[in-house]
Amino acid sequence: MTLLAALFSHYRRHPLQLLALAAMIVLATMLWTGVHHLTSQARASLDQSESAVAERQQVIRADGEPVSVQDFVTLRRAGLCVMPWLEVALSGAGRVVGVDPLAAGCFDRADQGNTPWRGELNGAPFVDISEAAELAEAQEPPAGELSLLISGTDSDAGLPPGYLLAAFSLGPDTGELGESFLLNLDALGVLVLLITALLLRSVYLLGLAQRRESFALLRRFGVPQSRISRLLVFEIMALALVCIVPGVWLGRWLATGLGSGFGRALEGLFDTPLYAGRGGGWLVPVATMLAVVLVACLADYLRPLARRLAVAGPPQGLLPVLFLLAGIALSVWAPGLVWLFLAVAMVFVAAGILAPFLISLLADWRAGRESDPLARWRHRELSVLARRLALPLVALQFAMAMVLAVQALVTTFESTFDQWLAQRLEAEYYIEVPEGADAGAAAAWLMEQPALKASGRWHRVIRGEAALTNSFGKQGPVVDVFALSPIGPLVTGWQLFESVNSPWQSLAEGPGVMVNEQLARRWSVAIGDTLPLQLGQQVSEFPVLAIYPDYGRPAGEILVHASALPPDFRVSFQSLSISPGTMSIEAISRNLKRIWSVEQLTVRDNRAIEALASAIFDQTFLLTRAMTILTLILAAIALLMMGWVLFSTRAWYFRLLVVWGLPRRQAATQLTRLALSLTTAIALLALPLGVWLTWVLVHRINPLAFGWSLPMAVYPGFWLELGALSLLVGLSIALLMRRQLNSPASAPESASALSGGER
Repeated sequence: MTLLAALFSHYRRHPLQLLALAAMIVLATMLWTGVHHLTSQARASLDQSESAVAERQQVIRADGEPVSVQDFVTLRRAGLCVMPWLEVALSGAGRVVGVDPLAAGCFDRADQGNTPWRGELNGAPFVDISEAAELAEAQEPPAGELSLLISGTDSDAGLPPGYLLAAFSLGPDTGELGESFLLNLDALGVLVLLITALLLRSVYLLGLAQRRESFALLRRFGVPQSRISRLLVFEIMALALVCIVPGVWLGRWLATGLGSGFGRALEGLFDTPLYAGRGGGWLVPVATMLAVVLVACLADYLRPLARRLAVAGPPQGLLPVLFLLAGIALSVWAPGLVWLFLAVAMVFVAAGILAPFLISLLADWRAGRESDPLARWRHRELSVLARRLALPLVALQFAMAMVLAVQALVTTFESTFDQWLAQRLEAEYYIEVPEGADAGAAAAWLMEQPALKASGRWHRVIRGEAALTNSFGKQGPVVDVFALSPIGPLVTGWQLFESVNSPWQSLAEGPGVMVNEQLARRWSVAIGDTLPLQLGQQVSEFPVLAIYPDYGRPAGEILVHASALPPDFRVSFQSLSISPGTMSIEAISRNLKRIWSVEQLTVRDNRAIEALASAIFDQTFLLTRAMTILTLILAAIALLMMGWVLFSTRAWYFRLLVVWGLPRRQAATQLTRLALSLTTAIALLALPLGVWLTWVLVHRINPLAFGWSLPMAVYPGFWLELGALSLLVGLSIALLMRRQLNSPASAPESASALSGGER
């Protein structure tokens, strides 16, 4: 017990170090666990739901009414293998799916090895249908959508009169897109782990340096080094476990708080619902963070080479520079996301090695050209501090670069998304054309109205699908069709990436098409190319007139004039977009009801839709913002503590300035300038890394992962905010150091006794 008390007495003398280690472990665990919990839940939900409905069909009513429990009874009595599927959206908790395990038994017999309902339901996301029905009734208003799935063996069997077969899926094929989105979050989580490891290692190594005399004293009293090493391993493992467990709990709490917005963003952007479930257990976060802490703090014991690598010094030769150039080159020509992430890792490693070396080199260069002895001393001291504080400086550099890039990406996306959404929802009202109604008659009536004819602020929208064909006439991939008529001011103000002269006039006169960015990138379509399309049974060639942005969706799309559609084109959906001007929307609705002979119309206020879409989008990057800001705060606090502690170990040296005759106020001013120079230098080095990372996110990762790009913007105003933060950290260190000048201290026996440092 005396040995333990002597060994751990360091933290009684330096409680802030223990608090800093514990806080960094807890915060890092919380951040990474939150990301891991959400991404694991999203992947599990996607995998389970897709496997559950793979190549399934559902039974629908021929009269268009929703199916009910009575329909399920009728079909089962007819001998068909039908299973109810009740999907319920829960407020703030994703979704659950209610199934009937007894009815699913025929699926098990029909599709051996292709059913997720063997055994008991586990609630992730499948529950008994009675429980799902209770949850649906508890919602305000009651929510729940019932579908009747039919097995593959019975899909060809005759259905009772009044029923039809239809495909059943949870949405379009966006699995690759969703995986790319989650992969980006995982990459951000890995960067958080890297920054955390650097910070932990810097604080822990400084503590070991301060405890070197204590360890030497214990060895003189007969305690073997191996026993001291074992106790240090026990010490850091105990601290890690004590801090990781509450960190995991806080991370799951953070994921629960962000889960509602994350789920809405996942479904809104990628048509992938987030199902309620466990989203991963405790083992993976605890094991991962424990491994990070042990590797960061005990690398010297796990691998002796790490001790030599940990001593900051000038890079050997041009290897880091070549590594940096190779990473930049690979980021430009990387063919896939894996190679691109490898390039990012190479650049970060090289930048981390070079940053302290560049600060030290520049400080030594300035010192050699200074005639003022005090300025020469300050630059030499800056060179020493850059080497001794290499790890926390690099961690702060990485955190600043990450925050710069993510802030630029999110801000650019917000402004671009708002502009694009305003273009798509330029009309004030959206009116859905009822199934079977004559949209042409409504369009003819609208063209006769003087107020609308004068402004031209309305158009008819026709949705469907077309197939790309090759030179041999063979049908290729299916793309969405977006047909408009007439072409008016509601669309002529759209932003276009590339176009011919007078593209909208050429589209109205025909023939011609516009394609979205996704289709242009995927199939290398350029302006002036001829695009063979099968619309209905007819195959025609259309010149490409323009490429337009289409954010947030992976599907390829073509925009044509409605007159280009053949009579046999299969229309899946029609609507009218109208800005009534001097007319009232009520009057337009009344006349459209009369023309279509219907009692009800679906009329939506596009301003309300725009507000809802913006609110959903605001939740998309909430997790990313939280991670980056908390990581930056973590790195800044760690550098603050490291700078203060390291300056404290060199306080005897700084007091020599006063002994040599420098007034105490001027000595404090020199320390302030020294601290500000250090934090400002690392902030300046973070800028090019952050700008490069912004370019990678915007022009490389986004197109490879999602199929569309964003405009490049860097927002220098935010640079000033980060610069102010670095100055604040430097001033805080300097203010704390003033206390060291006011208290006596004896010089150490040697220049490196406390920190192995330099003079």
